[in-house]
Amino acid sequence: MERFSAVDVIRAKRDGARLTDDQIDWVIDAYTRGVVADEQMSALAMAVFLNGMDTDETARWTAAMVDSGETLTLHSDRPTVDKHSTGGVGDKITLPLAPLVAACGAAVPQLSGRGLGHTGGTLDKLEAIPGWRARLTTEEILAQLADVGAVVCAATEGLAPADRKLYALRDVTATVESIPLIASSIMSKKIAEGADALVLDVKCGSGAFMKTATDARALAEALVGIGVARGLRISALITDMSVPLGRAVGNAVEVAESVDVLRGGGPADVVELTVALAREMLDLAGLSDVDPAAVLASGAAYDVWARMIRAQGGDPEAALPEPKHVHIVEAPADGVVTRLDAYAVGVAAWRLGAGRARKEDQVQAAAGILCHAKPGESVRAGDPLLELRTDTPAAVPSALAALTGAYEIGDSAPAATSLVLATVRG
Repeated sequence: MERFSAVDVIRAKRDGARLTDDQIDWVIDAYTRGVVADEQMSALAMAVFLNGMDTDETARWTAAMVDSGETLTLHSDRPTVDKHSTGGVGDKITLPLAPLVAACGAAVPQLSGRGLGHTGGTLDKLEAIPGWRARLTTEEILAQLADVGAVVCAATEGLAPADRKLYALRDVTATVESIPLIASSIMSKKIAEGADALVLDVKCGSGAFMKTATDARALAEALVGIGVARGLRISALITDMSVPLGRAVGNAVEVAESVDVLRGGGPADVVELTVALAREMLDLAGLSDVDPAAVLASGAAYDVWARMIRAQGGDPEAALPEPKHVHIVEAPADGVVTRLDAYAVGVAAWRLGAGRARKEDQVQAAAGILCHAKPGESVRAGDPLLELRTDTPAAVPSALAALTGAYEIGDSAPAATSLVLATVRG
């Protein structure tokens, strides 16, 4: 005999009531067991979307999703700290960040995901490296964390299974854009992962899920609030995603750019955000006396990267895939690039094959876009502006259509803006 009726729980939230702890615990468990049907959870998700959940409800919902599966216990002689980004265009920061923070003395367990739509996925990027594998057992994760200090891999099947079911349901029921559901989805996986501390990179702008600073702050505060309720050391940086990060958008091209950063080069914005997030992670890990900028310049982070890739079967020295076709978008006039829209570039890269429309779609490792000129940089008419890379030349026209109006050339550089817009701490 079930303790509650799904219809009663749906009705309560539909009518604007606060769900009790027992109702939340039951409905998440019953959905995981298959007692609550997809159509019933769809109705409840829509009720949450329309009426929201308060801080305590969201924290309890998150806890119930954590409890729906296993949790990792990360035994390490180092403090463990993780980072999560809400997703953007050219956001390859995990790749240089995880080995950098490990080189600074922390342990970094990074359970990552795949891209969907215009935002790229960390696992898709790393799978451009010959031989690298995303799926590890729990024992392999723990062994690599102890030996290398960093692991980037897919979440194990047993972590937060309720979230995996609900995530897929939200995507097809127009209930994705709910801050309580977004926050609980992110935090259930991160809490189950078992790190001691967590830094969040909440993106804001055209290429981000949260388009406005107000929405980005609301999400950051919800995420941090859940972490505080669980006793997690946690903070969030709200960062700009109106322009692609770095010059590379895609899979293999973002790996190459990350390696440049780890070897002491790379675009200034990628280096800036990598170091800013590393400082925040090290502070939460109790290692604030370590300067990540100096460690990055020393080459120590690249050494950890190479060990991390080899530990997962990859060859860090292997050549990365090259595209079968390249199309150059030329600057239409002399002047200064005043705008390059992140969302448009992300959609164009996705159409070229770098991303997927559905989770089961395959991605092209070599597909993507190189941004030869970004806002503030001067160009002459005919100079390369964007380099479109794909294995399917027939995809180029639709990618070009996505880029219509995505860039502007003017007479003077736009005003400089900050990459880190705000910080929310627990």
